[in-house]
Amino acid sequence: MSALRLFTSAARRAPSAITIARRGYAEAASDKISLSLVLPHQAIYTSTDVVQVNLAAATGDMGILANHVPTIEPLRAGVIEVLEGSGSKKWFASGGFATVHPNNKLTINVIEAAPLEDFSAEAIRSNLAEALKVSTGNGTEEEKLEARIEADVYEALQNAISSK
Repeated sequence: MSALRLFTSAARRAPSAITIARRGYAEAASDKISLSLVLPHQAIYTSTDVVQVNLAAATGDMGILANHVPTIEPLRAGVIEVLEGSGSKKWFASGGFATVHPNNKLTINVIEAAPLEDFSAEAIRSNLAEALKVSTGNGTEEEKLEARIEADVYEALQNAISSK
């Protein structure tokens, strides 16, 4: 008897002995997600229940709610908005990773993050202009590339400030 026939024959005789794993929708167990937002030197949120988190993912902006499918997302420079029950808080992060775990857990690891209201629009404009000047100037190729990265972050920060 072939292996397939043996398997199907056994499956018909003892259907409770065989479990077939299927991917399905998450059970609506909770309407909150447990957020941990951490920097190398500080934890901003530690397993704090929140309603939603909006991220600047490398693949595009995304919102994370309870029962989100597990995923790992690289983050680009941009805003992390945390919607709590009583309001929202916005942080600007230079990049990092977000991991959505099963059971309504979200971990965000970033190198740098600061509250959006801590930034000065004038300082951003000035620093952006300087970075653009260096990126197109007579410096070494390495200096130009570093200045271009700096300019990209300032442009993202400028967009975040203007849309708040």
